[in-house]
Amino acid sequence: MTFYLILKYVSIAFYVYSLMLVAYVLMSWVPAVQNSSVGRMLAKVCEPYLGIFRKFIPPIGMIDISPIVAIFLLNYIQKGLFIVILKIYEMLI
Repeated sequence: MTFYLILKYVSIAFYVYSLMLVAYVLMSWVPAVQNSSVGRMLAKVCEPYLGIFRKFIPPIGMIDISPIVAIFLLNYIQKGLFIVILKIYEMLI
């Protein structure tokens, strides 16, 4: 039972962070929203993660594709973490 709760909480955490990334990217199109308190909070949470990808992936014209790569990698990290949690659970049984 606790195994499923752990997976559920991890899944929720990754889902919420993915939504935060999408919201932050969409807010970048509206500078007034980006300068609000919510925008600054999202910047503090999302920018360190997105900054890693922006170092290696240059914008194509006016389009920054690094958030797309970041969200895909976040999903792969989630799947990898699920596998690690599953292996730990199998070792404990």
